[in-house]
Amino acid sequence: MAKKSVASIDPQGKTVLVRVDFNVPQDDAGAITDDRRIRMALPTIKSILDRGGRAILMSHLGRPAGKGFEQAFSLAPVAKRLGELLGVPVTLASDTGGPDSHAKAKTLPAGGVLVLENVRFNKGEKKGDDTAYVSGLAALADAYVNDAFGTCHRTEASMHAVPVAMKALGKPAVVGFLVEKEIQYLADAIAQPKRPFVAILGGKKVSDKIAVITNLLSVCDHVLIGGAMAYTFSLAQGGKTGKSLVEKDKLDLAKELIAKAGSKLVLPVDTHCADEFSSGANKQIVKAGAIPDGFEGLDIGPETAKQYAEIVRSAGTIVWNGPMGVFEMPPFDAGTKAVADAVAAATANGAITIIGGGDSAAAVEQLGYADRVSHVSTGGGASLEMLEGKAFETVAVLDE
Repeated sequence: MAKKSVASIDPQGKTVLVRVDFNVPQDDAGAITDDRRIRMALPTIKSILDRGGRAILMSHLGRPAGKGFEQAFSLAPVAKRLGELLGVPVTLASDTGGPDSHAKAKTLPAGGVLVLENVRFNKGEKKGDDTAYVSGLAALADAYVNDAFGTCHRTEASMHAVPVAMKALGKPAVVGFLVEKEIQYLADAIAQPKRPFVAILGGKKVSDKIAVITNLLSVCDHVLIGGAMAYTFSLAQGGKTGKSLVEKDKLDLAKELIAKAGSKLVLPVDTHCADEFSSGANKQIVKAGAIPDGFEGLDIGPETAKQYAEIVRSAGTIVWNGPMGVFEMPPFDAGTKAVADAVAAATANGAITIIGGGDSAAAVEQLGYADRVSHVSTGGGASLEMLEGKAFETVAVLDE
């Protein structure tokens, strides 16, 4: 999908409204614990400022109920951190497209940055068709930029209705550099993969990734399964899964996927399990499908890690979504770490390697591999929908 990018607009003397994804994790005191999503938006913001434009940024943070201001979800810490990263003053509006936003937008100097308060404080954001809310945002700027890949799969007002309204006023609506890069990587991976094409899928539930598995089996050479969803496949094959997390209502589906996939679908051959969810628990490494009663699977076993690493190292294209086990808790991070190491080795050998956001992005960051892969996506849900082969309405509405 060829869309115009922020590079195609002339922001000189103009105001540009940018939808970013600043939904960053914070600790109990409200301090940002990972600013990667803010840093990933900097190229687009700097491009506007460096060319004489003014940037107005809007984002969601968390899941407020759309009933007005909630301190815990304020973008104030984000605005502060953005100012530190840009090295310029960043102003925060107390509303989203309302009187304070418009007053501050009017006095914004060239090279100035204004952050609007959390879009989800407004019930019109989720609703998507609140005319006053949408028109208030659309009137703020001369152009619209979508640089919020993590929200591209959601047709919320700031993602869809606002660019539609701005285009109706003759204003350009384009993609930012981050969205352009994300879509290019994921679209190319599926449409023109360098082979062998290997997908690594982890996470808790088969049901979350049915469409992804089905689509990838049609284009991949190997689909490696890890995480808790492996236990549903194991139970479907008649194995013992102890007290592991399984989806008993998805056993027929798992059997169907196994039958359809043949040798493309690669399942664990052993499991690292424990009698409780704790690093100090009693642990065992057992064959897949042989988890004792009272034990739960928490990671792929060492033999599986070895087999997966061999497949991954020889790949030409790798897409990874979901960790292999409980990577936050040693020693159950071993499987994820072995796979991450193999992905990094494949990257060094010339493979295109894409980490599909969410927990897998957190895992490679925590384990120190984020700089050793081709691309770490900022959007877990959005990258999954792209891997399912879906198109985004929020991108389709932008200028060709």
